[in-house]
Amino acid sequence: MKAGLFLIPCLLLFSSCFGVSADITLNSNGSGTITLEYHISKALDSLGRLDGNERWNTIPVGRADFERTIDRLPDMRLLSFSSREDARNTVISARMEFASINGLLAFLDASGQRSAFTGTAGSGRLVLTLSEGAQDLNPGLTQLLASISDGYSVNISMSFPGGRRESRSFPLYDVLSSSEKMDIEFSW
Repeated sequence: MKAGLFLIPCLLLFSSCFGVSADITLNSNGSGTITLEYHISKALDSLGRLDGNERWNTIPVGRADFERTIDRLPDMRLLSFSSREDARNTVISARMEFASINGLLAFLDASGQRSAFTGTAGSGRLVLTLSEGAQDLNPGLTQLLASISDGYSVNISMSFPGGRRESRSFPLYDVLSSSEKMDIEFSW
């Protein structure tokens, strides 16, 4: 959670056994809410336990992880958090509110290098980088990525003032194995 928890760019760097959904609602004054849900493969969780580090979860999954991040971001507030397990995954859901678009960006991209916003709350453009582009993936790694990311995706939706909504969805494998930079853009 040191980099601010960003699930779209940052979580994808931790592992390929993630499904990520982000639903952002933007109000006319620039405030809004973001609801995150991500699925963490139980197989991934088991791998972390093999080396005896089961106490040190490297993936932000607890309410305390979210609270520590939110405490450092004055424009963000945690509204709800839940965690459950199904047969394949641990499913984490968190709903937060942000007081400004800059607050949202600080949460999504603590480094400030994988997101950009221009305009105003009433008319703007938001760009998020999902992947910087994988360079020279060997065939074995490509096959491994394909098998362990099967069934996982990255879904991002945004609702704008006035009620218009846009959604983007990508198979996780496409994001992880893209040889080119992969950005998504929302304009309103």
